[in-house]
Amino acid sequence: MTHLLLVANETVTERALLDAIATRDNDLHVTAVAPVNQPQRGYVVYTQSRRSAAGRRLDRALTYLREAGISADGYVVEADPAEAVRDALNTLQPPIDEILVSTHPEEKSGWLRRNVVDRIRSVAGPVPVEHIVAHSNDRGPHQVNVLVLANETVLGEPLLEKIRERAALSPASFLLIAPQSDPSAAHHPEAEARLRRALSELRGDGIDAHGQVAHPDPFSAAMEAIHDERVDEIIVSTFEPVSSGWLRKDLVQRLKDETKLPVEHVVVPKHAEVEA
Repeated sequence: MTHLLLVANETVTERALLDAIATRDNDLHVTAVAPVNQPQRGYVVYTQSRRSAAGRRLDRALTYLREAGISADGYVVEADPAEAVRDALNTLQPPIDEILVSTHPEEKSGWLRRNVVDRIRSVAGPVPVEHIVAHSNDRGPHQVNVLVLANETVLGEPLLEKIRERAALSPASFLLIAPQSDPSAAHHPEAEARLRRALSELRGDGIDAHGQVAHPDPFSAAMEAIHDERVDEIIVSTFEPVSSGWLRKDLVQRLKDETKLPVEHVVVPKHAEVEA
């Protein structure tokens, strides 16, 4: 029996990828490893919803393969994909015969920007590695990743309502980034409390949301997040122009120019600020 290691996270449920596996020799066992994306920078990271979402995707993929007659199991790991492959090669039995890595296309893939496939080939040694680029297919609406940039306004009702409206429009996952005003501080209890409360409210509405306290410069924080994982849309939340340093730095237009992504701006009135 051939033991195939499948390394994929967001693309693990892509029908073309699963069909390509299902049409292989029936004498096949698949172990799917779903590494959860971990930002390379950022002070506090909330991983609970990322891990849960990865687990749900993995379960759907395993069900599809088993229904196609393929022996399959898998697990979610909070590790760099190349390190996850190294661990799998050293621990899984029977030994891995082939490795299949699935990513988004280059323009959407954080893994490709971080040279993940090349690093997996390096740790794989003599084990052959195949890279498949998974495109969206006709299985239904494709979940988009929405980056939300907010700090003191993260609990503002105009922003929370905008996120609810976007979530109702089509399947979406929301990454809330809270840039900090004091880069010298090791802890940010007020920002963390606001962020946790916002995530709790959104998750209470059934919305897939996670977040992190990040780099103090909002533009740098956004670009670092885009480097770390796929982002399809951006929502920026600020106070009114007269009160917002972000707007004085032309943040919204800079993000539009640099990312070429849809960027929506939500204004939270200063008097509506909600303290955690």
